[in-house]
Amino acid sequence: MSEIYSIVKYLAALTESQTAVLCTLVSVQGSSYRRPGARLLIINGSLRIGSISGGCLEDDLIGHSKRVAQSGLPEVVIYDTTEENDIVWGVGLGCNGVVHILLERINPEAAWIKDLDGKLRHGKSGELVCIYRASDKSLLGTTIRDNLAPDLILNAYIQVISPPQELVIFGAGDDAVSLYNLAHELGWEVTIADQRPALATQGRFPLAKSIVVASSHELVSKLSIKSGSVCVIMSHHYVHDLPVLKGLLASSCSYIGLLGPKKRAEKLLSDVRSEGLMITQPMLDRLHAPIGLNLGGDTPQTVALCIVAEIQAFLTKCDAKPLKYRNEPIHT
Repeated sequence: MSEIYSIVKYLAALTESQTAVLCTLVSVQGSSYRRPGARLLIINGSLRIGSISGGCLEDDLIGHSKRVAQSGLPEVVIYDTTEENDIVWGVGLGCNGVVHILLERINPEAAWIKDLDGKLRHGKSGELVCIYRASDKSLLGTTIRDNLAPDLILNAYIQVISPPQELVIFGAGDDAVSLYNLAHELGWEVTIADQRPALATQGRFPLAKSIVVASSHELVSKLSIKSGSVCVIMSHHYVHDLPVLKGLLASSCSYIGLLGPKKRAEKLLSDVRSEGLMITQPMLDRLHAPIGLNLGGDTPQTVALCIVAEIQAFLTKCDAKPLKYRNEPIHT
């Protein structure tokens, strides 16, 4: 999903001197590396943002995009990678599927760009309608639902774009830097909260959404913790983790991850109770302690991978089991 944020950000700043063609995967029959909603933005026939496949279709799409950029007329390109047709097409993708990709030259003043950019900036979801079947080819393209005829809606791919996932990291040590880097690569918006000003710096977390420095008893109250927020406690100091855990259990965040052994977590919970907070089962259901999947992580980087993997499974409601044991299609 992170590619759509980069694409919208780029399009919002697009100038009339730039030619942009947006390629959107709108339909898949069978197997495909990417699912509907994948996008590739091609600027001036060369600069690329995003992807449609694992790299096997992009070069061919650039050729099609030059034609669309010149004519200004949108078109749908179909790639049939079923076994026999794949051999004929000559790339040997082996995906065994048929994909439909909508190509459209972008008008910098398009209403959907400003609408989606504004909503995402304010933490709201937006809806895009990609019309890829119409008798009048000029109607093809990306738009918003307002005043669209019902028959066009029936021949469109509709996608809800959610704002970036919010991650709050309580701690600014070296392992927090690794977690921040990996989360940022995924397109998540990361806030750093720590009581140590020497560690919680812009230099260590240059692209953090915000950096909050305060006493551990004040950190949670100084942040806007939302119901969809994911929070990770990793300060490595018991006395600092205690008030943060207490504050997060009483908050509305959807996920609380606590680094450290299970016995440490149990003692923290006991001390939180002794301070007067009645811990309910829903609170415990939100607590993941110890945080992370068992991937053998023993360095800041691999520990971060274990943490992000569990959070990703939680957000997508996946079981995190190896795909080799899955009998159903990968994408359902």
